[in-house]
Amino acid sequence: MLAEIVSLLITLGLLGVFVGMPLVLATVKIIKEYQRGVKLRLGKFVGELKPGLHIIIPFIEKLYIIDTRITTVDIPKQEVITKDNVSVYINAVVYMRVEDAVKAVLRITDYYYAVAQYGQTALRDVIGNVNLDELLTNREEIANEIRTIVDKETAEWGIDITAIKIQDITLPENMKRAMARQAEAERERRGIVIKSEGEITAAKNLAKAAEILAKTPGALHLRTLQTLSDISGDPSGKYVVFLPIEVLKAFEAYSSKTKKGAK
Repeated sequence: MLAEIVSLLITLGLLGVFVGMPLVLATVKIIKEYQRGVKLRLGKFVGELKPGLHIIIPFIEKLYIIDTRITTVDIPKQEVITKDNVSVYINAVVYMRVEDAVKAVLRITDYYYAVAQYGQTALRDVIGNVNLDELLTNREEIANEIRTIVDKETAEWGIDITAIKIQDITLPENMKRAMARQAEAERERRGIVIKSEGEITAAKNLAKAAEILAKTPGALHLRTLQTLSDISGDPSGKYVVFLPIEVLKAFEAYSSKTKKGAK
């Protein structure tokens, strides 16, 4: 008889453990520092719970635990047509955090999915109003514009959009080739402009040098001697004939007389 009583007590104890443990786990809830709790009693909102230990009445009260840390929402790569009718593939990432846990639970079914969808729509709308050149050069400004649009809408859900980053922009192959040709032509144009500017500067300097040599007595002879010195240092075979300046003047005078006699 005693053994039967002991066995019954053990059975009841084990049954109590198996039944009571889930009940205790469902009753006692711990909210971490980076979380907030939204408690409903019989479907009605009764308050927001701060971090710590809380008691929830099973089957009567329900607790929604919301993470308030910054989290990322990926906007998958999608095809977008720019204002100048160029198709590009763009993906982005949204950085957000829950600012008001009560609104995030009571005003939206799935705020994570809603932010992703709204960000995707805003991305298409904003990029559809800019040209390809603006998209490639003003990526940060476009991302800020998208963030402003999404943040304004999600504020009603208790969500704060901290940043939106455009990760990748993929262009069609024909557009890549066209841009490469344009860039090459631009580099050639700049090279020609720089070369012509250099020639203009060199010509101006030569003109100034010639003017100075003409005005300075003996400067031209010194320049001639310097040229001869440079030529003599070249190992290639050559003959250099030195003539006094008087000989050259005699040839010049003779040439002038010959021309006058011919007239």
